[in-house]
Amino acid sequence: MSDKTMRMMQQEVDDYIQQFKEGYFEPLTMLARLSEETGELAREVNHRYGEKPKKNTEEDSSMEEELGDVLFVLISFANSLHIDLEEAFDLVMKKFKTRDKNRWTKKKEG
Repeated sequence: MSDKTMRMMQQEVDDYIQQFKEGYFEPLTMLARLSEETGELAREVNHRYGEKPKKNTEEDSSMEEELGDVLFVLISFANSLHIDLEEAFDLVMKKFKTRDKNRWTKKKEG
């Protein structure tokens, strides 16, 4: 288990990408990559929990790896647009805690 912060992960991805002349992809390419990786995650979820079992010829992949791929591309996308994901997360949590605070039934305390 790692104690990496999102900023640390963003820096690690940036250090990795910066070693290549090509650098980050353009935003539309990033969105396409994110869609592709999300599709692979969806396929794995469908194989494990849905109605579509894997074919005998298909390789096994892990949920961790598929989620990791999505996270890597998401971090790359954010980095390419100079977005701090910790700040983005704080903004969305504020929204959920205010606008959506009564949207779902809360568990009883105690």
